[in-house]
Amino acid sequence: MKLHDSVGIVTGAGGGIGAALCRRFVENGARVVATDLNADRLEDEVSRIAEDHPGSIVALAGDCSSVEHIRASIALAESTFDAPVDLYAANAGVGLGDGLDATPADWQTSIDVNLMAHVRAAELLVPGWLERGSGHFLSTASAAGLLTQIGSATYSTTKHAAVAFAEWLSVTYGARGIGVSCLCPMGVNTAMLNSGAESVSDTARQGARAVTEAGLVLDPIDVADIVVQSLATDEFLILPHPDVLEFFRRKASDYDRWLRGMRRYQETLS
Repeated sequence: MKLHDSVGIVTGAGGGIGAALCRRFVENGARVVATDLNADRLEDEVSRIAEDHPGSIVALAGDCSSVEHIRASIALAESTFDAPVDLYAANAGVGLGDGLDATPADWQTSIDVNLMAHVRAAELLVPGWLERGSGHFLSTASAAGLLTQIGSATYSTTKHAAVAFAEWLSVTYGARGIGVSCLCPMGVNTAMLNSGAESVSDTARQGARAVTEAGLVLDPIDVADIVVQSLATDEFLILPHPDVLEFFRRKASDYDRWLRGMRRYQETLS
């Protein structure tokens, strides 16, 4: 994936990894539509980037899981930059609910944002990419999508699904000019992780500890640097935390042993 002169859309760009991706993409010559549900945070982030790179980034607040918003983001990118969308970074994510106490609304929102937002964007973009013979879909999943997130059933389940959908996209369209990458970080210094650590919920705090005590907590900009490097070589699985690959290998080699180990780890966090 060549970022220079490309046009991209980044969801969840009001902070964290999304804002960092926007900055690094623009610094590498891309033009970007940044979207987020939180209009104020989005405008703040985009204004800061635009100060350094005027004309390279615009904001459009809205729900990343809405087909209408995705259509509007694509239309804004094409009209603003007079070029088709080359890169879609489905980065927005949510972690809702406490285990089996998660409500039906928690589950539906998690499914919509963490999975269906990816599906709906691909439905709109892939046909055009196939005609052009190029395009790249970047899915921000999580190490929880390869392993399991202690605490949040909604997050772990939907992130597994996000990984599976990215794999399917690559298998189905990878030989037809469409690139797919799946970003699976562990601990990143974001509002989501920090809110879990400070939550009144024992389950949420336990989930945050499971992440922070498993390895390094990276800054979002460091994750964005790794993404840029990986896009340049068209890597599918992007792992900012190398330990995740070893954990994944252990899981695959002996599932029962891995599950026992995860249960023991969970007990140490109680």
